[in-house]
Amino acid sequence: MTTKKKINKEHRAWYMYDFGNSAYAAIVLLAVYSAYFKNGVVGGAEGSRLWGVSVGIAMLVVAIISPVLGAIADFSASKKKFLFIFSAITWGFTALLFFVQKGDIFTGMLFFILAEIGYRSGQVFYNSLLPEIASPEEIGRVSGKGWAIGNMGGILALLLLLPPIVFFKDSTLPVRLAFPFTALFFFISTIPTFKRIEERANAQSLPDGEKLITIGFKRIAQTIKSLKNFKEFLKFIFAYLIYNDGILMTLNFAAIIGAVLFGMNQTQMIIFMIIVQITSIGGAYGFSVIGDKLGYKRALIYALIGMAMTIIAMLFNKTFTGFFIIGAFAGLMLTGVQSLSRTMVGKFAPKGQSAEFFGLFSVVGRTSSFIGPTIYGFLALWAARWFESNKGLTTLLAEQAGQRIAIGSILIFLFIGLFFLLRVDEEKAIQESIENGTH
Repeated sequence: MTTKKKINKEHRAWYMYDFGNSAYAAIVLLAVYSAYFKNGVVGGAEGSRLWGVSVGIAMLVVAIISPVLGAIADFSASKKKFLFIFSAITWGFTALLFFVQKGDIFTGMLFFILAEIGYRSGQVFYNSLLPEIASPEEIGRVSGKGWAIGNMGGILALLLLLPPIVFFKDSTLPVRLAFPFTALFFFISTIPTFKRIEERANAQSLPDGEKLITIGFKRIAQTIKSLKNFKEFLKFIFAYLIYNDGILMTLNFAAIIGAVLFGMNQTQMIIFMIIVQITSIGGAYGFSVIGDKLGYKRALIYALIGMAMTIIAMLFNKTFTGFFIIGAFAGLMLTGVQSLSRTMVGKFAPKGQSAEFFGLFSVVGRTSSFIGPTIYGFLALWAARWFESNKGLTTLLAEQAGQRIAIGSILIFLFIGLFFLLRVDEEKAIQESIENGTH
């Protein structure tokens, strides 16, 4: 087998992981479990608050563990091993969501938090394989294609789930069965990833008296100390810390927004998410092309401006049809922002430290994401109670007003993040990674 064919085979295997984990994102985070937990398990504005708390706790845990584990993975050449461990955690606890029913708030939160920890931690090691299987010139194209193929997985999973949910709409059983189905879909899709991708890094010898965990802490300490030589990367990470909050607030509460503002049922939400996933494919491909031609920073700026436009449109939209149109446009922009951000980290990370830098990328994203969803959930609940008690609105109208207040807060994160992104020098960041790489 020629080297080129082998690399392309690894690219396809890498895409299949995205294909599988996008089913988790589409079903658990976006279309099914978030709305089921909010309305079917908890109910009312309190469901929005507890959903935000659940997401926030998972993000915080990942923020704490991922940098050290990323350093260990680089040292021991064990990215695939960690990827499998955290993927298995996701598969197991996603399947257990089947047992969550009305009033099972604690188990509903616990199983989701553990599944989400596995999902988000796994992404650190999945992303860190990108610089190993793609050259610097290929990273943008491969990253964008991965997002696009991943969205196809989300679409397929939703299409397979739609018929039973439509035909048995008066029962929660099809909704609950969606979760073990998602776990199985995710597992089967990732088999090529674990069989075909070769980890190119060589494991380093463990010094006498040292353990991997102590090595992990020392490596991350060295990485943090060396960041003074990666000033542009730090500026990008700071911008990402802020705008990523707006992105994940939108993703984590999309189903809840549709249910509260427009009374969307489970079937309508799945159709809505299928549309979003379809346009996301165009966003992944389109913005990778824009990034190749105009630069990834400029493409990311365009995507963030487009995302802000969709949030503004959401604030003024009053129609069911308008929500679908806005969602389709949001799909283009959301995927563009996520894919381009991943690409930029891959280009800014020095050779041999990809997992460490993606670990830092993760800790920043997860730390900020602990703040954003939590703020959204508490703001939606506080505003709903305020409108009900001070303005005399009915419970439903008050909850809708609270959601619009919370939606407006997303704009603050997007615009502040964009402001700091404009100050990043992309070419200088790439040069710093070349000059200061330690391996």
